[in-house]
Amino acid sequence: MGRAFEYRKARKEKRWGQMAKTFTKIGREISIAVKEGGPDPSTNARLRAAMQNARGANMPKDTVEAAVKRASEKGEKDFNEVVYEGYGPHGVPIMVECATDNPVRTVANLRVYFSRSGGALGTNGSVDFMFSRKGVFRIPSEGVDLDELELDIIDFGAEEIKLQEDEIEIITAYTDFGNMQKGLEEKGITVTNASLQRIPMSTKDDLTDEQADDVEGLLDKLDDDDDVLAVFHNMA
Repeated sequence: MGRAFEYRKARKEKRWGQMAKTFTKIGREISIAVKEGGPDPSTNARLRAAMQNARGANMPKDTVEAAVKRASEKGEKDFNEVVYEGYGPHGVPIMVECATDNPVRTVANLRVYFSRSGGALGTNGSVDFMFSRKGVFRIPSEGVDLDELELDIIDFGAEEIKLQEDEIEIITAYTDFGNMQKGLEEKGITVTNASLQRIPMSTKDDLTDEQADDVEGLLDKLDDDDDVLAVFHNMA
């Protein structure tokens, strides 16, 4: 019983740790959105998307409201959006989107992560050309007819619709992100997550399991850093 208890405790602590990291990242997204477009979600599409993601992550409503209020205060620190590019182990291209109040600290940390894994940070544009920016929306799949959904949203810029277990993924061009967000709202369709992602134009599928583990180790390090909002790569 003792071992079972310790196992459950460890699992719970891990879940709470992951939740805390998710809330930290969403909090920074909210802060950037408020600084950029104001605290009113009805006139700030980016803030609406961040708040949708907060709901999808089960972030408490009062925590979201506190984040919006805090970001509206003059004394609140500003977060800069910075994108870093580089190659991970075994030549896997990686892009890292960050929100940081100290870029010097952030780039120093990322440089260590990359170099210790056998990779290296690159210059701007070194791997960006291998990715295409897309809008990605996720909605619950329960009770949804894919054909009807496609007819409902095709005019808002849907390029691709994918069924993934209990969710449906809708992909749009980068420039159609706002149109799709507005269209889904008008149709009363619940969005569990909305984001701009960097989708690789081709995938690297010739890695051994051991090499893939090397890359995963770097991705985990990056994801654990509070300054990192999202990580994109082309490993299959």
